[in-house]
Amino acid sequence: MDEQALLGLNPNADSDFRQRALAYFEQLKISPDAWQVCAEALAQKTYSDDHVKFFCFQVLEHQVKYKYSELSTAQQQLIRETLLSWLQAQMQNPQPEKTFIRNKAAQVFALLFVTEYLTKWPKFFFDILSVVDLNPRGVDLYLRILMAIDSELVDRDVVHTSEEARRNTLIKDTMREQCIPNLVESWYQILHNYQYTNSEVLCQCLEVVGAYVSWIDLSLIANDRFINMLLGHMSVEVLREEACDCLFEIVNKGMDPVDKMKLVESLCQVLQTAGFFSIDQEEDLDFVARFSKLLLVHEDDDISSNIIGFCYDYLHILKQLPVLSDQQKANVEAIMLAVMKKLTYDEEYNFENEGEDEAMFVEYRKQLKLLLDRLAQVSPELVLASVRRVFSATLQNWQTTRFMEVEVAVRLLYMLAEALPVSHGAHFSGDVSKASALQDMMRTLVTSGVSSYQHTSVTLEFFETVVRYEKFFTVEPQHIPCVLMAFLDHRGLWHSSAKVRSRTAYLFSRFVKSLNKQMNPYIEEILNRIQDLLALSPPENGYQSLLSSDDQLFIYETAGALIVNSEYPAENKQALMKDLLTPLMERFKVLLEKLMMAQDEERQASLADSLNHAVGFASRTSKAFSNKQTVKQCGCSQVYLDCLQTFLPALSCPLQKDVLRSGVRTFLHRMIICLEEEVLPFIPSASEHMLKDCEAKDLQEFIPLINQITAKFKMQVSPFLQQMFMPLLHAIFEVLLRPAEDNDQSAALEKQMLRRSYFAFLQTVTGSGMSEVIANQGAENVEQVLVTIIQGAVDYPDPIAQKTCFIILSKLVELWGGKDGPVGFADFVYKHIVPACFLAPLKQTFDLADAQTVLALSECAVTLKTIHLKRGPECVQYLQQEYLPSLQVAPEIIQEFCQALQQPDAKVFKNYLKVFFQRAKP
Repeated sequence: MDEQALLGLNPNADSDFRQRALAYFEQLKISPDAWQVCAEALAQKTYSDDHVKFFCFQVLEHQVKYKYSELSTAQQQLIRETLLSWLQAQMQNPQPEKTFIRNKAAQVFALLFVTEYLTKWPKFFFDILSVVDLNPRGVDLYLRILMAIDSELVDRDVVHTSEEARRNTLIKDTMREQCIPNLVESWYQILHNYQYTNSEVLCQCLEVVGAYVSWIDLSLIANDRFINMLLGHMSVEVLREEACDCLFEIVNKGMDPVDKMKLVESLCQVLQTAGFFSIDQEEDLDFVARFSKLLLVHEDDDISSNIIGFCYDYLHILKQLPVLSDQQKANVEAIMLAVMKKLTYDEEYNFENEGEDEAMFVEYRKQLKLLLDRLAQVSPELVLASVRRVFSATLQNWQTTRFMEVEVAVRLLYMLAEALPVSHGAHFSGDVSKASALQDMMRTLVTSGVSSYQHTSVTLEFFETVVRYEKFFTVEPQHIPCVLMAFLDHRGLWHSSAKVRSRTAYLFSRFVKSLNKQMNPYIEEILNRIQDLLALSPPENGYQSLLSSDDQLFIYETAGALIVNSEYPAENKQALMKDLLTPLMERFKVLLEKLMMAQDEERQASLADSLNHAVGFASRTSKAFSNKQTVKQCGCSQVYLDCLQTFLPALSCPLQKDVLRSGVRTFLHRMIICLEEEVLPFIPSASEHMLKDCEAKDLQEFIPLINQITAKFKMQVSPFLQQMFMPLLHAIFEVLLRPAEDNDQSAALEKQMLRRSYFAFLQTVTGSGMSEVIANQGAENVEQVLVTIIQGAVDYPDPIAQKTCFIILSKLVELWGGKDGPVGFADFVYKHIVPACFLAPLKQTFDLADAQTVLALSECAVTLKTIHLKRGPECVQYLQQEYLPSLQVAPEIIQEFCQALQQPDAKVFKNYLKVFFQRAKP
């Protein structure tokens, strides 16, 4: 071997030597006989340097992994003998090899095993065991080899080909038949012989048992002989963590629920008798965390979170049993009590500045919630009774009880809604005992005064719970005023905590909307009380409003819903809506003037944000309307038309275009739903402004507006569409043709999204029966549009856009592909559309394993079927005699293709087309 190159293997070697070593390694990998030099070096112990030995194993590993089939029988035998000789030598070595060398050797053994076990080396394990016997060094290597084999066969992190997966299944089946009982016996002997002399080997062996138990016959391990030994190991400090993991793997093994239950319960009894459930707080936490998978409760959350999975599985098994024993009922109650205890916040929880610890506790609470749901599936009566007991006792004395206990009592009531699910929140009807229990608890909640508790966690839990059980207030509406007052004073929207105010704004909106039929007596009072919260925050420095603009959206939505759903006559509704929106319009005009004059960019951005909020608030009030009819019935059409006239001038403002356009565009989307054709006179001017100085993002957001108008009004907007069709396309093409850096991912993605939007626009136009909008653009423009559709179908590797393009092509063929279609379109079908249906799927980027691509292929099949439908035998003749022969398709395949195309069932052809292209691609 090249001694100079080998010097570079030392971690301290300089970069030149390291480069030379790397080059040498690559050279040895491709050399047909270099591996023999390495094999001999290992067998003869030629080198003492650890890095050279590791290097030799790497070369052997590469040979076994990638080039083994190229070796002769004699050479393969040489590799087997080399490894066994090396293994034999380890028994006599004065010092064991370094761990990294032993691990690499184990990997090579494992690779050779999966390659040869089924064919040439069925006695692999017997040969290994006869060499290592019970020598501690040999046993160490034997166990490492077993772990490496398990990793090759069952490690889910390793991606295997279907061929390898089949091979691995066959190996495991063969091992179960031929050698697993012998391997299990060897593990027992190792655990027995080394239990007092070599803890390291013992831990390794326990790890092997834990790994193999998932795929071997469990009865070989889950028996008195093995379990008693494992329990013995759990009393030894250096062994107990591995023994615990091993027990967990045994319990975790998939098996019949009744058998599993017997195993778990017998294990629990043995552990209880042995004193393992009496764990001192001072115990080693690593051990307790592992043992916790077999425990029910512990003070430490990290430990407890491990237990949850075990409890969850335990309850899943109980759920399948017809009747629970007394012991099982006691276990369920113990878990229930543990959940209630563990849900409680501790003193250290920082509510004002939540960090990593707080986030972990929130996540832990979610796990506990799932456990409570599972408890309720096993014993709903127990869960309801337990929660009621804790809730009633706590709320009786809430003034003198710590916040965390009050919070968890209300939280448990909140959680019952999902733990005891009903359809449409009907908790207060049906099962009488359940309904009356929940009704009692809700009555206590709203009459106890607990909403005044001076802690944000209790306040928030109160509001969350009254909103979750809003149906209670239809049963007992007399409690609505006191809850409304809680929302509308210092406990809710005027709370000192911004966090509480923000959440309450959302919950208040939900509460009012869900109880709209009960709100009529309180509307004016509510509107008066929220008046100050509706003010548009001035963009002046230092001004702190009570609510953020996002929170104000909910208040505006609530105000709109109260007005629209009220029982007032139309003129009252109109007056109230005008009172709500007029201040916004007036403020908008003032702010727009200020923006036009503003010099400072920061000031401009701040003013534009305020303008955008004003538009957003007005838009949000309209959410209570479902269509034009409801707007008209409320007499509100004119006030929204006034808003439109107020907001549209912002589109011609040259400053902060992105922000202003976005807000007005959203408002137009809403008004198309609320005002319908009354919006149409505003659209041409708005579109003209929005198409000026466009970026890709502007166009992407503008196109859905045009799509909405086209799909809704169809022929009514035909003149407008014909007029703006080419200006819109020119704006799109201009952006798509702008040069961009090759590695600018963001620009490439924006163009891809714009291209999709463009094709979606064409799909809307053709799908709305408006193809004459395209046809009337002049021959040259029509051809340009058609070419872009073909390019979209074929040239860009974007299956979403390709699918849309084939949908458009199908529609155009359906509309124009007959004998009376536009002049020249039939030629276009044969010159461009038919080839596109073949060229697109034949591209390497057209991945038939991808779901989106399969959908694109399905639309491609529809296109071909539509061509056949419109052109008849002429289409088949063209495919048979001209097009498919030009692709060098065999005559019998052409015949088969044309027969499939002519099948009346479109699904048959879709399935055939996928097979056709799978065969055609190399």
